Amino acid sequence: MRAKLLLILPLLAACVEEKTPTGAEDFAAFCSGCHGAGAKGDGPMAAELAHKPADLTRLSRRNGGDFPKLRVMAKIWGYTGGKDGEAVMPNFGPLLDSPLVPYDAGDGIESPTPLRLVQLAEYVERVQR
Repeated sequence: MRAKLLLILPLLAACVEEKTPTGAEDFAAFCSGCHGAGAKGDGPMAAELAHKPADLTRLSRRNGGDFPKLRVMAKIWGYTGGKDGEAVMPNFGPLLDSPLVPYDAGDGIESPTPLRLVQLAEYVERVQR
């Protein structure tokens, strides 16, 4: 019986579903170093950068009161508007390799989008002031 249990335990461990990090957890891991824990652009690495990181809590205010979720997701994805030489964003590979979910950017078309990318953008939307 004990031998069977020892054989079964590794199989059961392999069946445990990995927890997908939340948007807040991904923000802490990927963004807070530059943007700060409060997303105000005051992270510990901010002083080392040539350009001050954006205050992510004011994106809606700077966009006429509407949160620019699609632009935020595009920036994270890597579309920097031809300014690649100035971009210092980290590699978001693990975020972009997450399972795909349908996301409607407001045009009525649901596009397959990485879950963690959507969650991170939703987190940034929640910290608006």
